[in-house]
This record gives sequence, structure tokens and C-alpha cells, in this order.
Amino acid sequence: MRRSSSFLSSVAILILACAAQVALAAPIPKPPAISSRSYLLVDFDSGRVLAEDHADERMEPASITKLMTAYVVFEALEDKRLKLEDLVTISEHAWKAEGSRTFVQVGTQVPVEVLIKGMIVQSGNDATIALAERVGGSEPAFAQMMNEYSKRLGMRGSNWENAAGLPAKEHFTTARDISILSRALIHQFPERYRYYSLREFTWNQIKQPNRNGLLGRDPSVDGIKTGHTESAGYCLVTSAKRDKMRLVSVVMGTASVKAREDASAALLNYGFTFFETTRVKSRGETILKPRVFKSADELAAVGLTDDIYVTVGRGEATQLKITAKVNEPLIAPLAATTSVGELTITSPDGDVLTRAPLKPLAAVAEGGLWTRAVDSVMLWFE
Repeated sequence: MRRSSSFLSSVAILILACAAQVALAAPIPKPPAISSRSYLLVDFDSGRVLAEDHADERMEPASITKLMTAYVVFEALEDKRLKLEDLVTISEHAWKAEGSRTFVQVGTQVPVEVLIKGMIVQSGNDATIALAERVGGSEPAFAQMMNEYSKRLGMRGSNWENAAGLPAKEHFTTARDISILSRALIHQFPERYRYYSLREFTWNQIKQPNRNGLLGRDPSVDGIKTGHTESAGYCLVTSAKRDKMRLVSVVMGTASVKAREDASAALLNYGFTFFETTRVKSRGETILKPRVFKSADELAAVGLTDDIYVTVGRGEATQLKITAKVNEPLIAPLAATTSVGELTITSPDGDVLTRAPLKPLAAVAEGGLWTRAVDSVMLWFE
């Protein structure tokens, strides 16, 4: 026979662990005291929430709404339903928009990219509504698109009634939902995300500054969005990257511009000081090469379809335990989408931090008649 059954146990499980003697990680204090109605701090790559308070409570989002509007507009750009150079005719409804403005004039035609900058940098309600009308046909229809994309992203605590964030009875979101949306924006549209770091832009000889003051206070901050109405208070969604670690903070309902910036800065500093994020395994990396019965080849490489990141206390990354197992016996044929095992990452304290399915890195074809016959016999003894 061409195979040895004793080989199964040598590939069925892989354990990587740190040395027995390791230094204890520094203790992690409680998050800073934040004066806001709601907040959340999350690691961008791993999705681990590092601090939160009332994160699932409904909040009025004000212009934080424009993150959802931008997501729908960026999807239209990706689908080629919209181009940056397309000209948008400014309607009277957009021109009359209350609140912050980009100063576009009714009846004029303005490029999509200018409107995007007006929406993101200046938080212009007129530019935002003009984009919504261009993509959705009308602002109410666009709001329906916003709600559908929210559901697809798993934002379970949000409902949108307009594109700009003007107060409305059934217009609400949560800090957790905004963190989900922010991570999706950065991950799915990295080329578009650059707009959020613009400090200013000029249109019709009017210079318009970005309202996110942290862009000037902290060089690691590169976005994302401010929001304010009298009823919503002062809100700020911030993302910052230091070394290879990116954090996203959501602060809702503070008392002033300074309060929202100080709160966001305190959360970011807390996260970067006491936590670290590491890429434990990479997409496409061979984790195990188990035996596959009835296959054309004796072994098949299995791995992950996505990079796996873990966020832990500083000093704990080297102490992680990584265990990989396959579901025996594996029998060909196997599609590349078939889950054949699981990777588990455990903290030094024994807590499971994450699990990820193992899949063949390529489809495993069935072997010839003789191979299948021999392996059928061997499977009787398994």
C-alpha cells in the first residue's frame, strides 16, 4: 500500500506555544473616565472591543450619519454606477439644506468628487443631499439604500431617515454600529478613506477646513468624522494608526468640541498604551498537510481564507497558544470552500480568543480507481 495509517496522527494536530517561563504582562487598568452618553473603542484588525459604555444604546448620530451615506456612495463608485468626474445638478432641495454647507448653488453642476470632499471635510448637508439624490434618485429612496446596506453589515441598532443626519424621530444608531461601519469603510475602500485625512479643501474660492481637530493634534489620526446637533451633542468617530496597530474610537453625545476630542484622544491613548495587535497567521499560509483518503495526492495543504489578528495586553502576544486540528478522516474530493478543521487561539490564561475554519488551499481531486479501492479498505480500520 502507498500509505501508512500512522501518518495521520502526526499531521492531525499542530500546537505552537511560548516557552514555559515568561514574564508576566503588565496589569491593564480600567478605561479612562469619559464624559459622554456612549462610547466604544475597538481594534480595527481583530475587532476586539477594548472599552465601551452604553455602546448598544440608541443615539442620535447627527452628521456621523454621513459615514453611512459615504458607504453607499463608495459602493456606487465600486459598481461603476457612479464616477468621480460625473457632474451632479444641484437641486433646490439640496441647496436649501439646513445646517453646515459646502456652498454649492442651485442649478449648477458639481463633480462627484467635489461633493464627496464637501460631505466629508466640511460636513456639508447640501453636498450630501446632492450625492444622495444622484445615487438614489431621491433622498427618501437613498435612505432605504442606507438601511439595506446597514443590515448587510450587521448593524442591528440603526435606522436612517435622511442622508445628512438632520434630526428625525426614527433616525438613530449606536456606537457599536458606527464602529462596524467605520471598520468596513476603511477595509473595503482604502483608496476612498484618504478623503477623511484632508485638512481642508477649496471650492468656488471658499476654503473649507476639516472639523476634526484631532487631525492637527495627533499625527497618527487620519479620520474619521465629526457630528453635532443641539439634541445629539458633540460626536466624533476617530481612527488612528501607530506602528502596525489601528484603533477606532466612537464618542457620542459630549458637551463640546473640546470634550469630544479629549475623550477620543484619551481612549486612543489607552488602547495604544495597554494593548497590542498581532497577525497570528496569514491568509493562504499552510497550517497543516493532513492525509486525504481517496485523493490523487497523499497530502493536502490546509490553511486560512483570511488573515487572523488577535489583540491582547502588551507583552502577551508571545504567550499565545495556537492549536490546529483537522476533522479525520478527510476523504476526496474536497472543494476549496469546505471546512476541514479549526484553528484556535488561546490566551495565556486559557481563554479562547478566536476560532477560524481551516480549508484546503486548493481543491483536492479524487484519485484513480486503484487508489480509491485501497483507501476504502484502509478506512475500515479507522
